[in-house]
Amino acid sequence: MFGIVSAVLIIGGPAVQQFMNALLSFITTKYEWLYVLVYVLNFIFFIVLIMSKFGKIRFGTPDKKRDFSSFQWGSMVFATGIDASILMLSATDPLLYLQHPAFGARPLSKAAYIYANICGEFNWGPMAWMMFATATIAIAYTMYVKKVPVKRLSTVIPIIQGKRWDKKFIRQIIDFLVIFGIMGGIGSSIGMEIPVIAKVLSLILGVPDTIYLKLALFMVLLVLFSLTVYAGLNKGIKKISAWHIYLAIGFLLIVLLIGPTFRLIGGEVQTLGGMFKNFVSLSFNKASAGSNSYAQHQTLFYWGWWLSYMPVMGLFIARISHGKTIRQVVLGMMTYGVGGCLAFYAVLGGYALWLQQSGVVNLVHILNTQGQAAVLAALITTLPMSKLMLIIFCVSCFVFLATTISSSAFIVSSFTSLDLSGNRQPSRWNRMAWVFVFILFSLGIVIVGGFETIQAICTIAGFPLIFVCMLLLYSIFQEITEQSDLRVPALDLLQLPRLSSRIFMMLSRTFGVFNGYNENN
Repeated sequence: MFGIVSAVLIIGGPAVQQFMNALLSFITTKYEWLYVLVYVLNFIFFIVLIMSKFGKIRFGTPDKKRDFSSFQWGSMVFATGIDASILMLSATDPLLYLQHPAFGARPLSKAAYIYANICGEFNWGPMAWMMFATATIAIAYTMYVKKVPVKRLSTVIPIIQGKRWDKKFIRQIIDFLVIFGIMGGIGSSIGMEIPVIAKVLSLILGVPDTIYLKLALFMVLLVLFSLTVYAGLNKGIKKISAWHIYLAIGFLLIVLLIGPTFRLIGGEVQTLGGMFKNFVSLSFNKASAGSNSYAQHQTLFYWGWWLSYMPVMGLFIARISHGKTIRQVVLGMMTYGVGGCLAFYAVLGGYALWLQQSGVVNLVHILNTQGQAAVLAALITTLPMSKLMLIIFCVSCFVFLATTISSSAFIVSSFTSLDLSGNRQPSRWNRMAWVFVFILFSLGIVIVGGFETIQAICTIAGFPLIFVCMLLLYSIFQEITEQSDLRVPALDLLQLPRLSSRIFMMLSRTFGVFNGYNENN
């Protein structure tokens, strides 16, 4: 099926792009409230959960020797959840918010500089990473507490288990939506990053940035992904995750120490204060008055993207979290995941804003006339040993991509394996087959082209997983309270949409951000 979709993307061209943009406009206009609802509910649920006695629930026995150290666990979580997009978007997002500022500021004004990093860091912050906890906790509880093998996400939702035809059908739908979301997220990541890497490489090597250069990069990625996936979880993914973290830390430290260090640190303190102050408005996607503002559009894009990664990240983090408690897993994701993302925005985003404001380089003009890749190249060339820094940047991008794609291929192959009992890993040929599928699908996205198309694919791919997320939250609540005095009411799936709408209305009125939503939207 994904081969057919890839062929449509490759052959369809502008017609596919127009269709995707029209579908995106329809979904974001009619169902923005659903994206907002699931993230608000999910965030509140896990804050309450880790603060309650249920946060002490342990996945497995505490005396078991852990498979990974805390650093190895954290590096694998961060490296898998964050691909090379963070290297690119953390530098260019603030420049876009500078031109389309939130909170009513004028473009390129002093206030716009203050607000420029807030929305970007929010979109990569606690609410985003908490979305990964949904599938992680549901899967880990089923695997290590109930001791039920998990190959597919539908396995961890009790209300759809059984031999009835309708429950079997729902399980099949959920498993398809999971793979559809993964393909959308992974394909969009590669589709966004390959053109940028190609542009930077063309500047380093002095070769034309053509489709042939991009095809050559796809071949390099194919070899790198195949080797990593073939090596498996311990020999391949664990090692490349550690390399990824060392490269990321080294790159950021160079920029931080060479750049205006104290100004970058002070700017991040100001950004964190502004994000905390406006957290409720940002959570309800009301960073700007009215609707369809740039900030609102970007948040929906990111919410779709994080949702599409939720199943694959859940199964991956669950598999490496044996022996940890619910509280340790969630707080670990917040520490390594959120901390790492904010560090990129603080350093790269802060440095880009400083270059613009101080007049060293007009990055806004470069972004508007030449695109993301030219901005990154211009930013890096302001550093000493610019050629070497460009090479380090490209290598970092490849390592980021290799970690995320290899882990995703590992997990999707688990979904499609017929016999995967115990701690057995999917067959090497199954894992490598999915690498080929990822590459083909991503190639189609690159050929269609355009960041707007990538945003559309991400947002659309994540939309069906809203309902899967709600079922997972209910399942977690049902499972962890089954031995307590709490009694969980039976859930009628047909009542879920109307119940969701009422919850959103209640939360909106409670936090004072109700703005014209109604149950007929």
